[in-house]
Amino acid sequence: MSDRAGTDGPGSDTKPPALLTVLSGPSGVGKTTLAAQVRKAHPEVWLSVSATTRTPRPSEVDGVHYFFHDRPTFEDLIAKGEFLEHAEYAGNLYGTPRRPVEERLDAGQPVLLEIELQGARQIRASMPSARLVFLAPPSWEVLEQRLRGRGTEPEAVIAKRLATGRDELAAECEFDVTIVNTSIEQAAAELARLVTAPAPRR
Repeated sequence: MSDRAGTDGPGSDTKPPALLTVLSGPSGVGKTTLAAQVRKAHPEVWLSVSATTRTPRPSEVDGVHYFFHDRPTFEDLIAKGEFLEHAEYAGNLYGTPRRPVEERLDAGQPVLLEIELQGARQIRASMPSARLVFLAPPSWEVLEQRLRGRGTEPEAVIAKRLATGRDELAAECEFDVTIVNTSIEQAAAELARLVTAPAPRR
């Protein structure tokens, strides 16, 4: 008997279900760089732009890297249910705008979310079909070097991120797949394969 789960009838324009992939891992592990690499190689993948109350870094552009909000505005958006997930990390709020993600998934476009651990857990609870990918550093020492090498944050913030990072590394077992970021090219190829894989039909 042939497997017809992945086919549509003749003349059907029904699109296959899109796959939501969630990328998470400790701060400084390279999530943003990796997501950008995948998007560059696979423009069909839609990369969600998160919102945050964090102060923009010098090279960041509002609406491109993040949607930057003050805390009262962000909290108002939470109250209105405008976020698919939201979390507080290192003293700042982060969230994924709900509507753009749902629109892309409904249209059959693969979606990649780059979010923190708390948000990934919320997505797991609300959208169990999502694939959760954990990006791990080759070692703790490498992670600490990357965080300090940024040169964009004071020591107190770095210390807070490192303390949170230990908890995040301990949560690796909660994810479906782990990618170790020893090489950005290799890690990007692995992530791209996962993101562009067709979603199983339910």
